[in-house]
Amino acid sequence: MSLEENKAIIRKGIEAVNERNLALLDELMASDFFDHTLQTRGLEGAKQFYALFFKGFPDFHMAIEDIVAEGDKVWVRLKSTGTHRRILFANSFWQDDGTSPNWQENYNKIRQHKTCS
Repeated sequence: MSLEENKAIIRKGIEAVNERNLALLDELMASDFFDHTLQTRGLEGAKQFYALFFKGFPDFHMAIEDIVAEGDKVWVRLKSTGTHRRILFANSFWQDDGTSPNWQENYNKIRQHKTCS
């Protein structure tokens, strides 16, 4: 796969999450996907995490700030925003007005046209 095709997989995954289209993740994530940041295992684990996460942050949105590909790896810097409506995790952080801007960096590995980590 080309570097642009690898980046497209990650972009499409971010769009799927932003649009709450978790069924689309079936096409984009390997069944043994592992998220090192969230510590979620498997495609179903990722989908369950996002379904729960959307309850706490119903307007959650990710915007790509930078995206870089090299070989089968894609690095992305994201700005995530959302309004905190419900405590989900013991260590949740949010501002006094309920909003939670967050910048994160993710590393993704592409295998057989799907992200696997």
